[in-house]
Amino acid sequence: MRFNKVIKGITLVVGIAAINLSATSLLQAAEMASWNAGGGEKDDVMKLKPDLENGLEVFEVCAACHYPEGWGTKEGTFPQLAGQHRTVLIKQLADIRAKNRDNPTMYPFALPEAIGDAQALADVTAYIATLPMNPDNGVGDGKDLALGERLYKDNCVECHGDKGEGKADKFYPRIQAQHYNYMLRQFEWIRDKKRRNANPEMVKQIAGFSDKDMKAVIDYVSRIKPPKKDLAESKDWLNPDFD
Repeated sequence: MRFNKVIKGITLVVGIAAINLSATSLLQAAEMASWNAGGGEKDDVMKLKPDLENGLEVFEVCAACHYPEGWGTKEGTFPQLAGQHRTVLIKQLADIRAKNRDNPTMYPFALPEAIGDAQALADVTAYIATLPMNPDNGVGDGKDLALGERLYKDNCVECHGDKGEGKADKFYPRIQAQHYNYMLRQFEWIRDKKRRNANPEMVKQIAGFSDKDMKAVIDYVSRIKPPKKDLAESKDWLNPDFD
């Protein structure tokens, strides 16, 4: 049953993966993109009452890449979703659907043709919020942790908190225990202005980071552990909904 559900999700994605995104529509999306503008699907989703049962059904599509536990991949190809603030998940999914965030891999998964309307986003993000986090996420080489800690305290605490816990009400993501390679890739894209839906204040804050700085601070963050109550009991935990 567990892998049948994942395979079903893959089959659905493959079936719609041929959707073509025209250059014109992408250009229009780029012109309209902003970090957290009011209105649009994000605001609609925030007003809806979620249905966890349907959220599980929608999550079967997500599990094709993020796995049933929502932990993504330790080497960082896919991020950990479990434990992320629901507001952040809603914003990022809405941005991807509106093509305000460039993520061609996610387009077939996230579009209404694959998972449904705003109610589906409300449902699946609520379900993901119930999943415990991976206690064994991917980390860096550990060579510059002192530098990483200093950089984090000087540049990141105001938005992401002392422990990388983020701020749900401001759509600032939880970054503690996220996979190192995933965060490193996103940080580099934000620093180099390649992620269009990045918070412009963060773009300015990290503009002067060298590659060494970037690797050090992300390595430090990846090693910050969430509260025990938010973690799975072990790295071998399996989502019982997929048994």
